[in-house]
Amino acid sequence: MRVLICGGGQVGALTARRLIREGNEVTIVDPKPERCEELESTLDAHVVNGSASRVTSLQKAGIGDAEMVIAVTDIDEVNLLACLIAQIEAPAAIKVARIRTHEVDEWKRVAAESGIKIDLVIHPEEELAKKIMRVIRLPGVSDIYEFSDGQIRLFGMNVERGSRLAGRTLVQLQEDGPPENSLIALIFRGPQVIVPHGAVEVQVGDHLYVLGTRENLLDVIEFMGLKRTTTLERVFILGGKQLGITCAELLEAQGVSVKLFEKGAGRAGRIAEILDKTVVLHADGTDQRILEEESIEGVDAYLALTNDDEDNIIASLLARRLGAHKVVALINRLNYLPLAQRLGVHTTVSPRLAAVDRILQFVRKGRVLSVTTFREEEAEALELVATEKSKYVGKKLRDLRFPRGSIVGALVRPDGEALVPRGEVEIHPGDRVLFFALESVVPELESAFLAESGRA
Repeated sequence: MRVLICGGGQVGALTARRLIREGNEVTIVDPKPERCEELESTLDAHVVNGSASRVTSLQKAGIGDAEMVIAVTDIDEVNLLACLIAQIEAPAAIKVARIRTHEVDEWKRVAAESGIKIDLVIHPEEELAKKIMRVIRLPGVSDIYEFSDGQIRLFGMNVERGSRLAGRTLVQLQEDGPPENSLIALIFRGPQVIVPHGAVEVQVGDHLYVLGTRENLLDVIEFMGLKRTTTLERVFILGGKQLGITCAELLEAQGVSVKLFEKGAGRAGRIAEILDKTVVLHADGTDQRILEEESIEGVDAYLALTNDDEDNIIASLLARRLGAHKVVALINRLNYLPLAQRLGVHTTVSPRLAAVDRILQFVRKGRVLSVTTFREEEAEALELVATEKSKYVGKKLRDLRFPRGSIVGALVRPDGEALVPRGEVEIHPGDRVLFFALESVVPELESAFLAESGRA
């Protein structure tokens, strides 16, 4: 497929790398000459220096031949304008746009009523707010991902010193009688990614991703030594950008007492007019004295959501030391994600990864239902649909040979039955199959699973 990506930032580059790896022909348009040189030296893509808001630049990039246009520049108006130009120059092309304004719903309406067909609108802040709300009541849980319409749940956790998990193999943990349909699916150990087997020993400092179902998630969390869902009474939010405001609104609706810290006086005043019950403070929410004056000790959660990654990490660590039960940090630079985890930040959220995941899910074949990326593209969770002609259908899992570095995490049958399968289980046509795999073997896994056996 011929894909034109408008914007060569991290989202554009990550998306391009994946699409190139899967055999697509990619062109990138970016207005910064130095960025274009960097992209040309690192990607097997055609790179055009120019603005995605200019017709001539997009024509130079071959928009007339594009089968898909992905507009992910840093400017909403440019992304919308690129889709408008694509509507005329490449009317059959699939169009994807990232829009970050809080008026995203209004822009969707305006685009629809004006005849601009945008096949996928990505609003990362909305995705991140949902992610934060899923984990905010669970102090030891870093992430919760949902698959198969929420029937399968995956949560992340750090193995702290003193944990009963440390020093034990997966086989030994299995002997403790974990809830049925649960599984440790991935282990991140410093820079290493492990798709585990029974002999792997859990170590202090590991970051685990553990699988369960909708019904048993809390039981699995408890088995792993973490607290069950707690009441949520007080939350502090650092940063009055859109994500902070969205989280405050969602928490207000749940009856939670919220304090939002914003250093800009004018912006603090505008936020106070938007939010109904949140206490908006014109103050530095990274200042220990101020946090102590506002009674941070015992606060249920502290959300560091400024645009500065370093401030967010440092503020989260300070808040944790001062007694916050749960800390969440917004991280834009992907290479900071493992660092934040190792330092003890409970939860990190990345708008860039959120955007890339949504794009890849949309772009890939129809039988690929979802794609979830972990850390710096090191591993993926891939949800695929088994077809009647797939060579893996009708065979026991113990008899199948999947690429090394991948495992089947879960199956959801067409009738809705969800299970974490063992060796005797067979894959049936129509099953949703959730794989966990190292990034390097994803193309091989996807090709092998979707390949047809050739039987009549």
